[in-house]
Amino acid sequence: MPAEPAPQQTPPPPLAALRRRMEQKVLGQEEFIEHMLIALLAGGHLLVEGVPGLAKTRAVKVLGHCLNASFHRVQFTPDLLPSDLTGTEVFRPQTGEFQFRAGPLFHNLVLADEINRASAKVQSALLEAMEEKQVTVADSSWPLPEPFLVMATQNPIEQEGAYPLPEAQLDRFLMKTTIGYPSAEQEQRIVALIRREASGREPQAAGEREPGYALEQVLKDRAQVLGIHLAERLERYIVELARATRRPEACDGSLRGLVRYGASPRASIALDRCSRARAFLRGRDFVTPGDIQATAPAVLRHRIILTYEAEAEGRNSEEVVDRLLGCVAVP
Repeated sequence: MPAEPAPQQTPPPPLAALRRRMEQKVLGQEEFIEHMLIALLAGGHLLVEGVPGLAKTRAVKVLGHCLNASFHRVQFTPDLLPSDLTGTEVFRPQTGEFQFRAGPLFHNLVLADEINRASAKVQSALLEAMEEKQVTVADSSWPLPEPFLVMATQNPIEQEGAYPLPEAQLDRFLMKTTIGYPSAEQEQRIVALIRREASGREPQAAGEREPGYALEQVLKDRAQVLGIHLAERLERYIVELARATRRPEACDGSLRGLVRYGASPRASIALDRCSRARAFLRGRDFVTPGDIQATAPAVLRHRIILTYEAEAEGRNSEEVVDRLLGCVAVP
């Protein structure tokens, strides 16, 4: 992977302060935090896979409080109904009319905990919210607040009673990030941090809201992210990476027979947005090949559908992405 040029400018101070604050409160998950900020700046949604207890809920709460944004956590279960997410119309006998009562989707940050536990009907209701930034109840559509970010979690160790997300739903997520256990040193720091919070010697993760990076600034920075320079040759590189997932054997013969379906053009759009957002986070006004290669695994891993034979052999989409990054020519 080519070395990245030195930054030509510093990140916006409020954004840098937000990242520092999150890293102080969510220890040992720097890549996860970066992916959350990239999704926020790129205007997309994040799918997170990891075992319980790795600070997924805590991270979203910290982000919400640092942004002074509204936050809601929804525990997805098999008996959850679409109206439990979108809201419903309630009859008011005083007026003789129906009044809409908004559901938990009407928040800036929504944590969809264990999303694959819910039925297809609930997942389709969430799909409209993620894609259209609105919900439809009866004959009326209601816009969602801006910014609107869904972070959905999946538990990889319990699949009994789960409804795997359909490919169309997976494709709506800008990125899929996987998080693992912290190091021994980081875990010791986590224990100490939680002990200080419990004893009142440290502000709680969901404690006092702090001024700094406001919701209005998020929308302004999104506009700046779209203005980050992306050279035409790098734009072509993004397209070639996405196209290579559809016929990977043309790039690397060892990948023959592994991929049933590759990434759609939505992957090219997502990789464009994410690489620009990563450059912005690093204080640059231009995208480098390193930005594209760093975000490619999170953008592509959930958009590559393997063949049954590949799954039976224990192969995974991570391997395909790594091979493609090694064989698609870097401009």
